[in-house]
Amino acid sequence: MSTLKELCMGLPLHPLPERRDRDDSVPHAPIRTPSLTVEDQRLALENALRYFPPEFHGVLASEFAHELREYGHIYMYRFRPDVEMRAYPVDEYPSRSRHAAAIMHMIMNNLDPHVAQFPQELITYGGNGQVFSNWAQFWIVMNYLSKMSDDQTLVMYSGHPMGLFPSSPSSPRLVVSNGMVVPNYSSRDMYEKMFALGVTMYGQMTAGSFCYIGPQGIVHGTTLTVLNAARKHMGTSNLAGRVFVTSGLGGMSGAQAKAAVICGCVGVVAEVSLEAIRKRYNQGWLMRITDDLDDCIAVIRQARKKKEAFSLGYHGNIVSLWERLADEYEQTGDLLVELGSDQTSCHNPYLGGYYPVQVGYDEAREMMHEEPGRFKILVQESLRRQVAAINRLADRGMSFWDYGNAFLLEASRAGADVGRCDDMHGTAFRFPSYVQDIMGDIFSLGFGPFRWVCASGDSEDLDRTDDIAASVLEDILKEEVPETVKQLYQDNLRWIREASQHKLVVGSQARILYSEQLGRIRIALAFNKAIAEGQIKGPVVLSRDHHDVSGTDSPFRETSNIYDGSSVCADMAIQNVIGDSFRGATWVAIHNGGGVGWGEVINGGFGLVLDGSLDSALRAKRMLSWDVSNGVARRCWSGNSRAEETICRAMESDPKLKVTIPYHVKNPNVIDKAING
Repeated sequence: MSTLKELCMGLPLHPLPERRDRDDSVPHAPIRTPSLTVEDQRLALENALRYFPPEFHGVLASEFAHELREYGHIYMYRFRPDVEMRAYPVDEYPSRSRHAAAIMHMIMNNLDPHVAQFPQELITYGGNGQVFSNWAQFWIVMNYLSKMSDDQTLVMYSGHPMGLFPSSPSSPRLVVSNGMVVPNYSSRDMYEKMFALGVTMYGQMTAGSFCYIGPQGIVHGTTLTVLNAARKHMGTSNLAGRVFVTSGLGGMSGAQAKAAVICGCVGVVAEVSLEAIRKRYNQGWLMRITDDLDDCIAVIRQARKKKEAFSLGYHGNIVSLWERLADEYEQTGDLLVELGSDQTSCHNPYLGGYYPVQVGYDEAREMMHEEPGRFKILVQESLRRQVAAINRLADRGMSFWDYGNAFLLEASRAGADVGRCDDMHGTAFRFPSYVQDIMGDIFSLGFGPFRWVCASGDSEDLDRTDDIAASVLEDILKEEVPETVKQLYQDNLRWIREASQHKLVVGSQARILYSEQLGRIRIALAFNKAIAEGQIKGPVVLSRDHHDVSGTDSPFRETSNIYDGSSVCADMAIQNVIGDSFRGATWVAIHNGGGVGWGEVINGGFGLVLDGSLDSALRAKRMLSWDVSNGVARRCWSGNSRAEETICRAMESDPKLKVTIPYHVKNPNVIDKAING
């Protein structure tokens, strides 16, 4: 077993580690099918061997060629570190910079087998959300971070550590870009080739930016989504006896069962992987598992009658469940589901993100790489069947929304009846995106998924931050809070008060809380003060999901409720990362791709280390203000009235903030007359 000191000494070459293949005791990513020519294969091997002195090429070339043939990518399994992969207390990392040590803490959390979906392929979540492209990159990055000083910046290109470059203490310690390709080459087929060549990487959102905090990261968002969907479509916050049906219990989607129980409803989640469903059951996030549809329907009926919060995992295909629910209504007149969604990884539908109903799980995994053409046909047929069943239930009163996972996008490409509208960019469907329909006003008000990680690794520090955050929210609610945000503050105060009892921590000592600019800044400053006074034992890393007010441009999700024609423009996400970088972020990341898929999203994030110093307090105040106001200003300019109210209040509180406010056309006849002559 290696020590952290050995882990930070660079690639182990003298001697080479013994050759190791994949460990069958852990889950693995589906085999990729990049369709490489012989010349492409040569180039992939040349690119991989660049990390090693020529004296090792003879040994490694055939081994890497085997991985490329067998798995569609060179992961360098031989170099999997012989260490317990987890987020160690920050002071245990050998380093010259405490901020660099905090980054190492976050990286190792993303690769923790309890956190990561496919840890040996360096995938954190979403089926293809890479932390690195190969294990050589991991070793080199850990070595650089251990050596770097506070006047250097580590630069990373799609997993590859380009090197340490001179900078300044006020600069970021790390700048990450993932998947940045010339737009005309941002196709799914080109990605498969470029990833196999080792020249680009799909970082999802918080996988490649080292800010993932386990499924807790989406438990809170799913909780708010279900609650607000009920308020909007059912006129109530009381979900006792109401049923929410969805699919997916993997990395991010694994949060759905827990969120349903927190909301007080009956959550029914379908999952084809027995491994994934057992993991959530053993974790305590699922209360019962069944693989029998008759039993599933009977349990739903019983849970509705008892009106108790309950979570049921159906081990089977979601299409079968939707079709059975639709049949039940037509045969009995009982609508057994009020709310529905989907969290399969449809951004990656042909490589394990979606499993067709016509074949079993193991057969599908084999078919997707041995018969990819046939597999694609089955996926598309399955999507059409799934949408048809959902439509039957929606026609009878069920509310369904797209969870930003490209489900409706891929269903429309498969020819399903999703009612794709002929709007400016063809991004609207019969069923709206959850951002567009439910969460859009939250982003316009400046609220989004704010996060922190206690880098000491001490659960007492996390408890202390929970108390501090709750106290801050209580104080804000005592002030004159606009009615538009009062409910959000109350929901989040309840969340943070109850967070510890829900046992949400998987991996690092982390917490998520939806907040806006005022709350984020006050919480950050209160944390920093508590660190300085010794109430919190170690540094706290602030972060957020990239899926936030300002972090992501995606017409099928984060910017789906922007109607001025700019929903496909990515200026906001790019400006956000640039602005965060010189306002105080410890590290920044910008990515192509995310929950909706390669070429469909540009998103970015940050990490900011609070260490109790005056400098970190100034950085937090300066950077967090921008990190929220940027997106609110953009939404204001697009014509969103709530965003306009929010940014105007921000300008009143900060005289240095000056935002261009749009004039609105009061008389549409003026435009009609101009167009018609």
